[in-house]
Amino acid sequence: MDRFFSMDNKFFTFMGKVADLCILNIVCLICCIPIVTAGASITAMFFVTMKMVKNEESYIIKSFFKSFRQNFKQATVINLIMLAVATILYVDLRIVNQMGQPISQILHVIFLAFTVLYAMVFMYIYPVLAKFYNSTRNTFINAVLMSVRHLPYTVLMALVCACPIVLIFFAPTFRVQSTILVICLVIGGAVVAYCNSFFLVKIFEKYIPEDAENADGGSAE
Repeated sequence: MDRFFSMDNKFFTFMGKVADLCILNIVCLICCIPIVTAGASITAMFFVTMKMVKNEESYIIKSFFKSFRQNFKQATVINLIMLAVATILYVDLRIVNQMGQPISQILHVIFLAFTVLYAMVFMYIYPVLAKFYNSTRNTFINAVLMSVRHLPYTVLMALVCACPIVLIFFAPTFRVQSTILVICLVIGGAVVAYCNSFFLVKIFEKYIPEDAENADGGSAE
């Protein structure tokens, strides 16, 4: 009986992890509300989840805001670039879909390919910023190269990101959809980041010298 109520019990350990992810997700969402701060918020979330995966994290909020402040300027620049590219891709796809000409099919495929590349970069850009000191230009280059070089991991991370959408889309009733949506809002983003951090940690270990393993990431303009 004493073992059941022990804080080292697997159940309490699991619930503690769930509570940490809920706190992280809510703080991240709040910090994303101004939109322009979303990049710094997502970067900070990955900073924390990658530490959680390596069992290095004790203070969720403290570590979150440490990364948020440290990477704010560079993450905001990256976020604005990503928003601008997303807007351009969306407008271009809308224009191509309305052209109704044979060439529109070719352009549609081209822009879809760019959209896939954009999604690949999006999954890496903020974790790379959270982990490595680099210029904004090199952060983008590294995100592109890593997403292509580690394509199997990239596909797995994309599947993890798609899980909440698939669950909501294929939910049998509106009530179930609403329940899943609420769960996703409360903890979904942090869970996705935490799951993908297992892959990211393995990938990033290949690029970190052993004597620099314990160094925290940050911005460098």
